[in-house]
Amino acid sequence: MFSSDSVQPLGLSAKARRTGEQPISFLMAAVLADPNLINFAAGLVDPLTLPVGPTRQIVETIFADERRARAALQYDTTLGLASLRRAALAHLENLEQKPTADFGLTERDIVITTGSQQALYLIGDVLIDPGDIVIAANPCYFVYTGTLASLGANVLTVPMTYDGIDVDAIEKLLVKLERENRLDRVKLIYSTTYYQNPTGLTLCAAARPRLLEIARRFSRRNRILILEDAAYRELRYDGPALASIKSLDRDNRYTILTQTFSKPFAPGLKTGYTAMPSELMEAILHQKGNHDFGSPSLTQHIAVEAMASGLYGRHVRLLCDSYRSKRDAMLDSLDKYIPASAGISWTRPAGGLYIWVTLPEGADSSRASALFKRCVENGVLYVPGDYCFQPDENGFVPRNHLRLSFGQVAPNQIGPGIERLAQAIIEVLQQPSRAAVAPVNSRT
Repeated sequence: MFSSDSVQPLGLSAKARRTGEQPISFLMAAVLADPNLINFAAGLVDPLTLPVGPTRQIVETIFADERRARAALQYDTTLGLASLRRAALAHLENLEQKPTADFGLTERDIVITTGSQQALYLIGDVLIDPGDIVIAANPCYFVYTGTLASLGANVLTVPMTYDGIDVDAIEKLLVKLERENRLDRVKLIYSTTYYQNPTGLTLCAAARPRLLEIARRFSRRNRILILEDAAYRELRYDGPALASIKSLDRDNRYTILTQTFSKPFAPGLKTGYTAMPSELMEAILHQKGNHDFGSPSLTQHIAVEAMASGLYGRHVRLLCDSYRSKRDAMLDSLDKYIPASAGISWTRPAGGLYIWVTLPEGADSSRASALFKRCVENGVLYVPGDYCFQPDENGFVPRNHLRLSFGQVAPNQIGPGIERLAQAIIEVLQQPSRAAVAPVNSRT
């Protein structure tokens, strides 16, 4: 018999040891501990706009047909419900305003996943070995950079500018990597091309074909793929409807486009769809088969019925009207409560759910900072901007930024919440000592 003293530690895998807790977990716990906090941290959708009644009607329609109901309650294929893949293909044609045949897509090149987050994970899983390189913006979607760290990727960054990820900097980085004989380790260029999380900024029209050309040109011994994360694409409030990079990739060789029903319809469906090069699909399906044999059939049937009935399109328009109003309320409140003399700037996104605030050099918005603590005391929560950055070659991470989300906040809470935030910022900025930090490359 062994004594308790002889119990040995668990032998976790190297991957498990590389995988840390996502920072958002702490922020969500803080909200649960104090439900009165005005929560500008969570990137959740507006609960009051969720399509409860119409979805109930869709479910009743599905279950009124016994044969269809049985199909909805049965497994489907790992690739996904054929009718939903056809609907997604037709939807992409509408978004791009051109036939998907013009960029080499068929329904066999679309996979349905359990949210686009699963697609991002699977893509990394089949492409990346420890030490492989992924190029991303700084700042970036921190949940995915956490996933990449878990997979052992070496995430190299370029600045995020007002016009999106810095494409010139990507080219310079690839030249440098080629000179160092490391070009063959580059597997992905990751970019949220519409209303980026966290900055709300969009890759401009001129940069899109240029980024594709760069990926093609530097695909010397192995193909470099652009992973185009378009989760927020349909939440557009102003400005032109830009074509995706995927739509410019005539032979469907260099781009992967991930989209989702979560942000423009209902996250509870946990259903996304991804268009990718044909050669990648087999490896993705092998991995997905090991995960779940295919995403839930019932939610796929709900999604296809929502699209076929016109409910999906109507709901997207409703969301855009609602979020536009909330975005405007947040921007107006920032203008009202933060004085121009404070040296603080923020982005003015044309869509999505996020506004990125830049404090003066030397300010600290990190979770351990006086500002974060003061905001919690004031009853308001934000995402510290340092969560969204990868360290530079010297280990430096800027700490003078914060991310605000207007997604789930009630309209009548936006003004009071920004007033509380502004009061905390001004109070803390007036304190005498602050350590120097470098600014992010963006403008309002």
